[in-house]
Amino acid sequence: MAAPGSLGLLQAPSFAAAKCRPVTATSRGAARAVFAVRASAASAATKDAVLRPFRENRALKIISGLQNFDRSNVASVVTAADKGGATHVDIACDQDLVKLALELTNLPICVSSVDPSSFQSAVEAGAQMIEIGNYDSFYDAGIEFSSEQILNLTRETRKILPDITLSVTVPHTLSLPDQMRLAELLEEEGADIIQTEGGKCSNPTKPGVLGLIEKATPTLAAAYSISRAVSIPVMCASGLSSVTAPMAVTAGAAGVGVGSAINKLNDVVAMIAEVRSIAEALGTTASRNVSEDLRRVHN
Repeated sequence: MAAPGSLGLLQAPSFAAAKCRPVTATSRGAARAVFAVRASAASAATKDAVLRPFRENRALKIISGLQNFDRSNVASVVTAADKGGATHVDIACDQDLVKLALELTNLPICVSSVDPSSFQSAVEAGAQMIEIGNYDSFYDAGIEFSSEQILNLTRETRKILPDITLSVTVPHTLSLPDQMRLAELLEEEGADIIQTEGGKCSNPTKPGVLGLIEKATPTLAAAYSISRAVSIPVMCASGLSSVTAPMAVTAGAAGVGVGSAINKLNDVVAMIAEVRSIAEALGTTASRNVSEDLRRVHN
């Protein structure tokens, strides 16, 4: 007969094995699979919320600038976007700026860069959209981008972040047919949005409304042409105002991006008023719905 307590000792290994069974390699793999499915579903829901304003032709993205790391100015631009009725805000690709923006708004935060390796940390900090582009500051330095360079940047970015909402700006320095062809190739490479530009090359000769229309002509022409060449949304940006933003949507854009008209102002109240003017011109009144969509996704 077994000594007192020996039965318990004999059974202990069996009991321990039973307790350990849920963490076998198989069960760990199953747990990872469940987590991956949930993460994928959450990512898809976030992407849907970010893209919905584009699908509804009412996106309004306020841009602080790819090389604008002035925390005070970025905070003012983000606040203006939030209070003025924008649907998205676009800031420099910097995780600290992303954290700052998250304290000020629930709008989807886009980060802009031409360095694919810089996106990861910003996305981990909370950015929900990335943009290859906003090239104006590079033009000032005499730097231009070829179609092949943009395609390579897009491919590299998609390898690093295959699921994030990706917008790519088509350089206005290309001819209009070349812009259209590049947009088609970018769609094939997995871009979700094509952004146009052109304000930098436009030199209005007339004052007032005529001058505003002249300023917007290159980006409006690009939006019209590219929107008919691709099936993904086109965002018309660069040189737009409350006068010309509605023209962009009429031309075929799913939304507009506005930068210097806002970030050049020195007063946050004036910034809010300008954003509100553009939002009202577009009929963009549902920015809170985007914020609510994102809150539901993350809760």
